[in-house]
Amino acid sequence: MNDTSYSSNNIQALTYTVSFRGIETVTVSVQVHISNGLPAMAIVGLADKAVAESKERVRAALSSLGLSLPAKRIAVNLAPADLVKEGAHFDLPIALGLMTAMGVLPADSVADYLVLGELSLDGSVQPVTGTLPAALTAAAQNKRIICPAENGLEAGWAGQIDVVAASSLTQLVNHLRGTQVIAAPERKLPPSPPAGPDMAELKGQQTARRVLEIAAAGGHHLLMVGPPGAGKSMLAARLPSLLPDLTPAEALETTMIHSITGSVPASGLVQTRLFRDPHHSASMAALVGGGTKAWPGEISKAHNGVLFLDELAEFSRQALDSLRQPLETGEIVIARANTHVRYPAKFQLIAAMNPCRCGYLSDPARACTKAPDCARNYMARVSGPMLDRFDLLLDIEALEPIELMTESAAETSAEVRDRIAAARRFAGHHRPETALHLNAKLSASDIQKDIELTDTVQALLTQAMDKQNLSARGFHKILRFARTIADLAGSVELDRIHVLEALSYRRYFLFGAVNG
Repeated sequence: MNDTSYSSNNIQALTYTVSFRGIETVTVSVQVHISNGLPAMAIVGLADKAVAESKERVRAALSSLGLSLPAKRIAVNLAPADLVKEGAHFDLPIALGLMTAMGVLPADSVADYLVLGELSLDGSVQPVTGTLPAALTAAAQNKRIICPAENGLEAGWAGQIDVVAASSLTQLVNHLRGTQVIAAPERKLPPSPPAGPDMAELKGQQTARRVLEIAAAGGHHLLMVGPPGAGKSMLAARLPSLLPDLTPAEALETTMIHSITGSVPASGLVQTRLFRDPHHSASMAALVGGGTKAWPGEISKAHNGVLFLDELAEFSRQALDSLRQPLETGEIVIARANTHVRYPAKFQLIAAMNPCRCGYLSDPARACTKAPDCARNYMARVSGPMLDRFDLLLDIEALEPIELMTESAAETSAEVRDRIAAARRFAGHHRPETALHLNAKLSASDIQKDIELTDTVQALLTQAMDKQNLSARGFHKILRFARTIADLAGSVELDRIHVLEALSYRRYFLFGAVNG
């Protein structure tokens, strides 16, 4: 109920805010009760340290308006009481509830708002995290939202919702009392930022360029193996420039994740596919999410984008193996004793590694004395099931000096991107019943229904399975990758040449001696 009752001895008020469980929200009612008794203020309802300290920030912020708390007993209850409340965004709803109970604000002035914001001691309203998920919750409940001015653009992307973005408590009070109007934030996207480095900057590596194009067209995971300086990191950094723009739904979902971590751009909306490249010292919690507040990890921050793992074999085995389930399901569930937090994690994985610890296995003049045993031991740091998650295992050779010095006209990212867009349109036109037009995400039933195999192709695949000991997952990955090659060629049928090219990029001989 939104009732506010007053008497000399019993004064109550109610405001609403949210608590976060991943990118999901739980509506929290902030109940304020003022009664006779020794002057004190208590905040109850499983409040963490930041919430418990809000009473001092609220007291100082009200003092900046010339208000003092009544010399009575004040109880603030955050309901539901069994839900842990975390974050400084509870400051503003508590302050508004107190002012309503004190009669400073009309009883119904904040009844249909969700409120969040941190207060400074001088009464200014500071930005908080999670504004977009809160705004989406408000829109779903037909409520309006009060948030800090710096979060106003972010809240505006929730749709047709009234946003009051205040920079100070004084400004907000005047707005709620009708003596001042806070203008609604204007949703206006700046020009899309560049998608990253351009393919035209690369020298040589024609095979790697081709593989990167196919990987981008079908959303396939790629592992590049080669000596230091061969261009593996440069290739990976240019993948986002080949990918299509985010759809509105993808942009909103990606922004929600970054809203929780407080890394939303100034426009309030993530517009491009992100490229995340964590260091190989990253822990399992840093990669998949976790910690004391179960925050999203790199795989969720790379949602709808690219996750690049350089020096793959240097990551801890536990951290790498924690990626196996998200790669298959597209989400991660962080389990705690009292809650389960779910984050989306649909990303394209690109990884790079040296063939051995010294990196020069293929160069007899520079290889260490432990070759080739050092390569076997080094590659064994990555488990076989993890390697099986990669659609492509590409061997990259070092560039010749003449390739670096020769001036040649290379294709730009825009040219390659046009071909990739055409291939995706071709796939959608000829297989409209497939829900996802990314071939890497085709299910086994989709493959059986949508990809017809001729007798020649079946014989070739049978031979490959026997020779390369392909798992069922590996068999389906070959078909998905071959289907992408056919889409780039504009071929409805899957031909032998498409399968042969797909098999040539799945270099199992590099790892067969290691993983059996």
